[in-house]
Amino acid sequence: MKIVYFTHSLASCWNHGNAHFLRGVLSELIARGHDVSVREPANAWSLGNLLADHGDAGLDAYRKAYPELSSIAYGPDASVEDMLEGAELVIVHEWNEPELVAQVGRIRAHGAPFTLLFHDTHHRAVSAPHEMRAYDLSGYDGVLAFGEALSEVYRGWGWTDRVWTWHEAADVRRFHPPREEDVREGLVWIGNWGDGERTGELEEFLFRPAREAALALDVYGVRYPDEARAMLERYGVRYHGWAPNAGAPGIFARHLATVHVPRRYYATILPGIPTIRVFEALACGIPLVSAPWDDAERLFRPGEDYLVARSGEEMTRHLTALRDDPDLRADLVASGLETILSRHTCAHRVDELLAIAAALTTTPAKDAA
Repeated sequence: MKIVYFTHSLASCWNHGNAHFLRGVLSELIARGHDVSVREPANAWSLGNLLADHGDAGLDAYRKAYPELSSIAYGPDASVEDMLEGAELVIVHEWNEPELVAQVGRIRAHGAPFTLLFHDTHHRAVSAPHEMRAYDLSGYDGVLAFGEALSEVYRGWGWTDRVWTWHEAADVRRFHPPREEDVREGLVWIGNWGDGERTGELEEFLFRPAREAALALDVYGVRYPDEARAMLERYGVRYHGWAPNAGAPGIFARHLATVHVPRRYYATILPGIPTIRVFEALACGIPLVSAPWDDAERLFRPGEDYLVARSGEEMTRHLTALRDDPDLRADLVASGLETILSRHTCAHRVDELLAIAAALTTTPAKDAA
């Protein structure tokens, strides 16, 4: 099957978390013999920032880890019809310009013989619904939403039985426990600052507990303003800046544990949607403790796959226990990895995607939101 995916960027994961999951899914599709074409805008904001900060060498980790992947950049005068030539399944990610989203939909509505899906992996449907409602999805056959709470929003917008919950997952070809164990020390957190969406939570559930548990803390991520860096300095946190996602398994392998601190929207009005880092961390065999987060869809086994802290004090106790109890660490690693391998790999998500595509007809969508 020829599959065309419109993304913001495939090569860059600089503040672009969808690239993590997309790479794993496309790699799996290619391994199964599908013809995959990835299109991205020539002026992608994420790629521009990555190159500005790190130059072309910033792409080395991606190129080494995913030699089978590539993308074609298009400019403002590119023919969308040409980009869709021969496609049987087309997926358009929500981090695309509204006009591109609408144009692909119009081509589909005028009888193009491909199945067309919109892929939403953000909280804007609840945090900025006017922005999402501005997208013209009338020509789309369906929506892929990365959590059931988000699917419910689309059902309320009229998508009823044409929205599917399609969670992110771990690319276990690259994200797996280390082949040989190195010395593990301290705590690590890989994540971007979050535009004020979790500033207080990071202080309460990460910085302060790490210091109180006497665990050195390494932080990787981008878009840390001066006040954020000042906070890290106050807590003695070692800030390393951006790290390529392909390098995350090696970072996890050097540390004793990691922490999940969800953005506020995913802890409140969009419960049940974990960050991609939860899937990746458990796949890499590193013990994890989560700040308050409701696993509303029962994706994992809280207390077995990871520990849950309902307060900063409980987070400190959990981190101290992980520091001192190798058996506890081993139990969490084994349980978390079991859940990932049984339910949450990119191979599982490809199975789901192909089943969705097979169930859809090529009749143009009607009564879409």
